[in-house]
Amino acid sequence: MKTQVQSSKAAVDRQALRQQFLLRPDIVFLNHGSFGACPRPVFEVYQDWQRELEREPVEFLSRRFKQLMQASRSALGQYLSVNGDDLVYVPNATTGLNVVARSLPLQAGDEVLATDHEYGALDRTWRFVCQKRGSRYINQPLDLPVESQAQVIEAIWSGVTPRTRVLFVSHITSSTAIILPIAELVRRARAAGIWTVVDGAHAPGQIPLNLTELGADFYAGNCHKWLCAPKGSAFLYARPEVQPLLEPLVVSWGWQSDEPGSSRFVDEHEWQGTRDIAAYLSVPAAIAFQAEHDWPRVRLDCHQLLRNTRNAICHVAGLAATTPDANAWYCQMAACLLPPCDARVLQRRLYEEFAIEVLITRWRGHQLLRVSVQGYNTKQDVDRLVSVVGLLLPQVRKA
Repeated sequence: MKTQVQSSKAAVDRQALRQQFLLRPDIVFLNHGSFGACPRPVFEVYQDWQRELEREPVEFLSRRFKQLMQASRSALGQYLSVNGDDLVYVPNATTGLNVVARSLPLQAGDEVLATDHEYGALDRTWRFVCQKRGSRYINQPLDLPVESQAQVIEAIWSGVTPRTRVLFVSHITSSTAIILPIAELVRRARAAGIWTVVDGAHAPGQIPLNLTELGADFYAGNCHKWLCAPKGSAFLYARPEVQPLLEPLVVSWGWQSDEPGSSRFVDEHEWQGTRDIAAYLSVPAAIAFQAEHDWPRVRLDCHQLLRNTRNAICHVAGLAATTPDANAWYCQMAACLLPPCDARVLQRRLYEEFAIEVLITRWRGHQLLRVSVQGYNTKQDVDRLVSVVGLLLPQVRKA
């Protein structure tokens, strides 16, 4: 059974790295942020685990499940600087955050404070829960462009009231692609007795993470995006002190487990009977792949390429950048404001006529071009995007 990604230790250039991925060669793929992309060696490990499962399903799921999952959680925990038993695997960050939102004992009149940059699926989750509990979900405005971390912190914190029970915030926002300064917000919330829930969907693999140091009560992140693990691999972290608050979305064999040495948190959320856990077991291979290819260097190279691209698109669009030009605000993903235009036509033409896969998002009535740069992207990729956007924008502008 293959448990490690085998790869050369030599430096890998972008063209060579592109060959490691399964992406279609005819597509300029600049939308890694939506669903990620899995390298070929990691995908092979994933398929090996699936075959291992099918060769002897009873042995795999009945006798080896707990040990296999524990080993994978341990590797991920080491990567995130937390105990592996304070993590559980979930299919995506939205599922993990649903566990938290549905479990916290909110009451009528309580408030959940978030920003107006949150991911739409989670906005819906919190509205759903708050409607049932008689609580309020508040999207605190955070205007663009942002100018300083102090400005962002104060803009968010000014929404705190004596009724605030939960602070829900993205580590990296989805539609606007901004790294928010969450450490200070977490510190203030802890001092005020407010639970902190962090949507880290875009963080693992894109920015360094030390969850122990961060100190958030709950943190959910995707492994299948920037960490490049197979689709359907994500995690929910909870500090030991708050784990008893969480209830499983699916009640199964892990409920009231009497397994010796078991963790209630792990058992209740992880042990759910028959399911394919191959994506979870492949996360250590994704971590190994990035380590073997010097991913801190890859991230820096991607950031520089994105920096130049962001500046060029802002110039073509004739609009200011949404954040200062500094590493603290963005890494491998950035969103550039577009002038009023037919965004659907622009996105369709980018893909159908020029084979460019890139995302156009909406935020507070504005349209933004969100560009993701991963290690497989080249200067030719981003130059093509800038050139085509410059060509198409005058054709799709609205008066």
